[in-house]
Amino acid sequence: MSDSNVTELKREIKVLIIETTKIPGITPETIANDTPLFGEGLGIDSIDAIEIVLALQQKYGIRIDDQNLARFILQSVDTIADFVQKETSKQAW
Repeated sequence: MSDSNVTELKREIKVLIIETTKIPGITPETIANDTPLFGEGLGIDSIDAIEIVLALQQKYGIRIDDQNLARFILQSVDTIADFVQKETSKQAW
């Protein structure tokens, strides 16, 4: 995946997070790629996490069935983008 495609993927993920969580006052530009989604970062909760997983599965056709895996994937936009890239490249085969 080219750098511009990765940048676009990360922007799409940020928009998806904002639309899914409805956190007020944030834009894709205000979320750093390495900002933690939980805790001191965006402060999402477990319900938000479930909704983000469902939205990712719907948008990208990927599966995240394991809760421990989901916890690892949902650390930041970077970790989500890495997972989406790996899973969508598997589907291309």
